[in-house]
Amino acid sequence: MADRTLAVASAHGLHARPAALFVKEVADSGQTVQLTKGERSVSAASILGVVSLGIEHGDEVTLSVEGDRADAVLDELSAFLLHDHDAS
Repeated sequence: MADRTLAVASAHGLHARPAALFVKEVADSGQTVQLTKGERSVSAASILGVVSLGIEHGDEVTLSVEGDRADAVLDELSAFLLHDHDAS
């Protein structure tokens, strides 16, 4: 398992649109991914789970990835979260 903690860059956090894009990235990876904010951890493949974390701009989250390509998937998902998807 590979883990990484980072701050979310999107100006308005992981609201519906960026959360949906993030969940699609997770699904496309084919790996088991957990997303943690504070004491709560959810499956990153669940749009309802991701949105329920209430992730705002600058919040620290931890990604945990299991699978053969865990490090590569962690890099891809981290890059996604470090990009401001609310920028015009």
